[in-house]
Amino acid sequence: MIPTIGLEVHAQLRTSTKIFCGCSAAFGAAPNTQTCPVCLGLPGALPVLNRAAVEHAVRAALALGCTVHSVSVFARKHYFYPDLPKGYQISQYDRPLATDGAVVLEGPVSGHVGIVRVHLEEDAGKSVHESVTDEPQPPATGIDFNRSGVPLIEIVTAPDITSGAMAAACFSRIREVLVSIGVTDGNMEEGSLRCDANVSVRRGGTEPLGVKVEIKNINSFRYVQRAIEFEIERQAALVIRGGSVVAETRLWNHASGETYSMRTKEEAHDYRYFPEPDLPPLLVTVTRIAELRQTLGELPEATRERFVRVYGLPPYDAGVLTQSVALAAYFEATAAAANNAKAASNWIMGELLGRLNTEGRRFDDVPIAADSLARLIRLVESGRITGPIAKQLFERMFAGEGEPEAIVAAEGLGRIDDESAIGALVAQTLANNPKPVAQYREGKRQTFGFLVGQVMKASAGKADPERVAAILRRALE
Repeated sequence: MIPTIGLEVHAQLRTSTKIFCGCSAAFGAAPNTQTCPVCLGLPGALPVLNRAAVEHAVRAALALGCTVHSVSVFARKHYFYPDLPKGYQISQYDRPLATDGAVVLEGPVSGHVGIVRVHLEEDAGKSVHESVTDEPQPPATGIDFNRSGVPLIEIVTAPDITSGAMAAACFSRIREVLVSIGVTDGNMEEGSLRCDANVSVRRGGTEPLGVKVEIKNINSFRYVQRAIEFEIERQAALVIRGGSVVAETRLWNHASGETYSMRTKEEAHDYRYFPEPDLPPLLVTVTRIAELRQTLGELPEATRERFVRVYGLPPYDAGVLTQSVALAAYFEATAAAANNAKAASNWIMGELLGRLNTEGRRFDDVPIAADSLARLIRLVESGRITGPIAKQLFERMFAGEGEPEAIVAAEGLGRIDDESAIGALVAQTLANNPKPVAQYREGKRQTFGFLVGQVMKASAGKADPERVAAILRRALE
């Protein structure tokens, strides 16, 4: 079976207010506290287009290699859900903002995925399924209209994707580009970035495309891959048995690892599109498009190539360090101040990003300045502190306890190089661990690492590990 896949990526634009009114677009407010007659669709309320949303959308389209049209038209897309207050969504249909771009995939999954269109639209509200009081009763559904009217772009790919892994890579690449130019925060947990996948299968390359099934609102790269792989298997099994695939919208259940039917799939005519009468055509001049193109800066692909070429980093490191503009800038500042790009990469990728991930913090919340991390690296490189002490210092710096030199001076954490001091620690360690010593002398050499660790522990991590190993080996042999 040959699968054919296309994606529809919905990205919330990083504006302070909604697309057609002045209500806040910030996440996390109490339900229905960021609404007005416009985003609630009350009679007589008229939309006014948000200039910042348009400029973000244009920049996103340019970064994806699209042609931005000087004239585009808003349309009403009609459907009836409880969380859609007007009974229609303001979107764009036959005259979108931009068309004909591409995503180039490199690495383990490579390929070229066309971008059919990028258009502006407003988000709907959110249905909240939960108990509405503390009293025992059946769950109820509430509607939160805070998201209603939040500005989105929809990015529609060509059906050029051939696997779940390729779809996940494409979704990841689109997010990387949008986050790097600052048009979205890309936070999938908060709903800033969502993906719909259209999947069909056919027996051979000469057959017409199969019936398309849409998997709605997937919010992680891993789930995109798993949902598509499941759907390919489900449709292939149906076709092999002689059954028919039904055009429908399905949802992904990550707990069961399966998709399930939500509703039959609408066609374009079901939405009864027509031009939005309350908004004139959107005009973006050629001059303004050129000005916005100049604000894009260096895109992630070019930054990765430069990090490999200029700093000598492995491609993997370069890929991790270009996940956002802020992260890439932090690395460059650290590398320059430390005069050691690879050490800067190792500390950022290992200790810093790991610690932020453990605490669920974003990179813009990093508590250690690039210059401070660079000074920690220089302390290690100069031999003034050991690796174990450096990791202790990092934890204390992360907790906001001060700069590395001040902590080292106040706590007496400098490296112990004195041979007699290390010899005393070794002698005490051998006296305290007769069994491992005897095992080593009987030929069980693996106990040597244990004994080194005990000496380092006795020195609180301050002893030079190489001198510890040399002196310990002499004492044992």
